[in-house]
Amino acid sequence: MIAMQYSFTLPADYDMGIIDRRITEKGPLLDNFPNLAFKAYLTARREDETQSRENLYAPFYLWRHERGLNDFVCGAGFAAVSQSFGRPSIKTWIVWQAEISVAISSAVFATREISPIEPDTSMAELRRHESEKAAADVKNNGAVAAVSAFNPTNWTRIRFRLWGKLPPLKDNAGLQTYKIGHLSLPKAD
Repeated sequence: MIAMQYSFTLPADYDMGIIDRRITEKGPLLDNFPNLAFKAYLTARREDETQSRENLYAPFYLWRHERGLNDFVCGAGFAAVSQSFGRPSIKTWIVWQAEISVAISSAVFATREISPIEPDTSMAELRRHESEKAAADVKNNGAVAAVSAFNPTNWTRIRFRLWGKLPPLKDNAGLQTYKIGHLSLPKAD
């Protein structure tokens, strides 16, 4: 699995309703997209409950296979995003653990925490810990989905969570909270 996110920082006075309308119109186009576990259409605003420092549009994807990522990035949907906002830099992470509950469709908020992996860190131990944390967050802590992953290019780890309600906000420089405008999922079996 591969986790992927790109982000657009928008001006403080930007009409975020434009982004909301785009999500409403375009979001369902990725429902049932091949090899996509989910896509969360994320926004954060300076003046809403996410307490963001910036206005953001920052979709997050969990791909079951790299073919899906390739088909999306090389396809018409991503070309349209790039034409509207400019081609973004895409962050990717190798997934250690993805926990998705049956309640995923109830998600309304997301959190993303990125932190550095120190050079002396045992990767095996970190993988075990982060995988257990993802499972515990879904089983015991109210998350409806959890992704733990890492990027060996810049040695960072990510904790991405979907929530059915606003989680407690922590004062953490690496933590970003988002609202979910649409969640694209595979067809239920």
